[in-house]
Amino acid sequence: MAPLGSVPRLVLLFSGKRKSGKDFVTEALQSRLGADVCAILRLSGPLKEQYAQEHGLDFQRLLDASTYKESYRKDMIRWGQEKRQADPGFFCRKIVEGVSQPIWLVSDTRRLSDIQWFQETYGAVTQTVRVVATEQSRQQRGWVFTPDWLLPRRQDGCLHQPWRLHSSLLIYGQKERECLLPQSQSKTSKSHCG
Repeated sequence: MAPLGSVPRLVLLFSGKRKSGKDFVTEALQSRLGADVCAILRLSGPLKEQYAQEHGLDFQRLLDASTYKESYRKDMIRWGQEKRQADPGFFCRKIVEGVSQPIWLVSDTRRLSDIQWFQETYGAVTQTVRVVATEQSRQQRGWVFTPDWLLPRRQDGCLHQPWRLHSSLLIYGQKERECLLPQSQSKTSKSHCG
């Protein structure tokens, strides 16, 4: 059963590695469709907000790419795991409360349990999109490999290479605003993201 609020006509769940371009792509889509039609929802927002409340931290500073956030990242991941184990839909329900637009773009889907919740709750209107970028492109956008960050993410059931789970694959490359939208495994059509 759907949570309180409107029932969407389309839910796109975006996943991808850090700095792959998920935010850029979802913001470009919203810009084209209009904010009155399309809402960008972020699962990390309510997680960070709830974590900040329970731990007496500055919520706004947890939202940016700062050393402040990085110093709490491991504990936030552990805390999020505990919340999801107790209630897999906890953060999903929080982001859909009060959303009235018919199209929802969830820009940071990281866990299989999040995909399952949306599919079970909203059914066939839910589609998954994997955003992919080369390591070089990600580094140009500020990504730095952090090995101690990876292990807790894997233990948390994060989506690292689950290509078979996605309805679409979006390759967001080095040329800003250009992306490839494969229509089948053998054929690819070009589209501009911005």
